Amino acid sequence: MIERYTRPEMGQIWSDENKYRCWWQVEREVCRVQHERGLIPDADWQAINQKADFSVARILEIEVEVKHDVIAFLSDVAEHVGPASRFIHKGMTSSDLLDTALALQLREAGELILKQIIALIELLSAKARQYKEQLMIGRTHGIHAEPISFGLKFLIWREELKRQLRRFQLALEDVKVGKISGAVGTYQHIDPEVEIRVCENLGLSAAPVSNQIVQRDRHAFFVATLAVIGASLEKIATEIRHLQRTEVLEAEEFFSMGQKGSSAMPHKRNPILTERICGMARLLRGYAMSAMENVALWHERDISHSSAERVLLPDSCITIDFILAETIRVLQNLLVYPENMRKNLERTGGLIFSQELLLALVAKGLTREAAYALVQKSAMEAWNEGADFKGLILADPAIGEYLDYGEIKNLFNYAKVLRCIDVIYQKLGD
Repeated sequence: MIERYTRPEMGQIWSDENKYRCWWQVEREVCRVQHERGLIPDADWQAINQKADFSVARILEIEVEVKHDVIAFLSDVAEHVGPASRFIHKGMTSSDLLDTALALQLREAGELILKQIIALIELLSAKARQYKEQLMIGRTHGIHAEPISFGLKFLIWREELKRQLRRFQLALEDVKVGKISGAVGTYQHIDPEVEIRVCENLGLSAAPVSNQIVQRDRHAFFVATLAVIGASLEKIATEIRHLQRTEVLEAEEFFSMGQKGSSAMPHKRNPILTERICGMARLLRGYAMSAMENVALWHERDISHSSAERVLLPDSCITIDFILAETIRVLQNLLVYPENMRKNLERTGGLIFSQELLLALVAKGLTREAAYALVQKSAMEAWNEGADFKGLILADPAIGEYLDYGEIKNLFNYAKVLRCIDVIYQKLGD
């Protein structure tokens, strides 16, 4: 991922330095367990444990010649350790090292992502409480429908993110898995007990069964979950973008001192952060597709997944980390305009109370079809001519036969809108 969209802590997890640190962590644990089992002499274990080191530059230099990154890494470590290095990687295959170390990196990345999801959930809870009583127009198909609470949007987003949290916790557990089972998963040159103890020492689960690799359905589930989380963030961002449109302007991104919106038009205040979130969410869906393509490999393993994973696993973690942080930043600094919400509620001259009228007429004994026709007649006149809907209803003698002035006036009443809002919040423990 380009530096522009990489937050330092997540970027460090996917750095070459940290990757090789995780590699050595795995190799050292295997040697430790083998020493504890009496298969590596004390002096050799001490040499391995005390002398082992690596240099990213040296590894890359060796790789130019050998064309194999694991061999280059092991060769560099051997240069530091000396003769005792003959015990390093003994009985292992490259994927024992790679997949187990990858699980360590994914765990580190996952812990950062979890913190961000939890922080976003807490922020959404606070916003839901803050705007619980704030009326605004609800829109279906982009058209004014009926009034809602602005806080309800945050409540819906929060519950969605809570579901995403549960999904991600499952997905993270699914990739916190290592394997030390050899070239085709049969433990031909290493004892199964080594795998169990190494994974336990590293805080991982041992794969119940493997071939040369940890199976890639685990990683596909992980990346697909990131993509679904990204879709939820895109949903939030899309809503804010719509609310910021000039003709709506009920909420907008903060605009900092000195910020510029356009190279040509000095007046512009564009929703650049939420647009960025939407764009980067698309990347996650692409990564998820590639991760799914990596599930089906030849026989006990081919290497077609490797090149894709070198890009998609770091980049998907970096991307979700970045847009989670951006979403939090947008919501923390969101500008909300209650006066514009009120103006938009009034914009259609009372059309948003058409269902109140419909139900009141039905309650007076009209069939639903007859009541609908009466209300729609005035509604379409108001829509087409820009007339005041309430005024048209009051002037309609056909409706006056069933509803008097006071009854009609009472139907155009915002007080009823939030009569069940406490019930909604209480259902969710708020």
